[in-house]
Amino acid sequence: MITITFLVVIIAYSIYALYDRNIMAKYLFHPYSIFHFKEHYRFLTHAFIHGDWMHLAFNCLALYSFGLPLENKLFGNPNFFDPKFGKILYILLFTGGIYAASLTEYLRNKNNPNYTSLGASGAISSILFCYIIVSPTSWISFFFFPLQGWIAGILLLSVSYILIRRKRLGSYNDNISHESHFWGAIYGIAFIAVVKPLFIKHFVLEIAAIFH
Repeated sequence: MITITFLVVIIAYSIYALYDRNIMAKYLFHPYSIFHFKEHYRFLTHAFIHGDWMHLAFNCLALYSFGLPLENKLFGNPNFFDPKFGKILYILLFTGGIYAASLTEYLRNKNNPNYTSLGASGAISSILFCYIIVSPTSWISFFFFPLQGWIAGILLLSVSYILIRRKRLGSYNDNISHESHFWGAIYGIAFIAVVKPLFIKHFVLEIAAIFH
């Protein structure tokens, strides 16, 4: 299964990088090196390494929890996609999410030699929000509180947007790339809207049914 393959690569590569900081430095997301030294591989490779064990564990748990059911019930379901085509689409969802989540940070920091980031959060955000569109009333743990997916999605997008604005204004600072979460989520929603637009209609109807 593709999700399991992603997990194996992420875990193995992250552990390797955690024990060899030169590898981590070579493959993390560094817009300055991408722009000035044409190290374009960093756009992709940074998603497969993580800064610490907690970061790695959280992202792997999220990928397993949402990626596996999404792969099996949607992209691997012959009622929706040809199996081979479904596999290609799932890979494009994950890898496209990496690029979509990194673009704004790249444009903003391509002349900033001090900016770096790493981790699969953007790609996982794409998978999570694709999952929410497909299954909006499924239950998701939001900071350990169970919420229906569509509510958790609204809260996650809102929190990410607010923190992005605060960081740009200089009133808040942390080591989390909220832009990756936000734009990864937008990509995941846009992706399913393009490849299977009937799920957008299904999403709207399922939410509307709650209030009737």
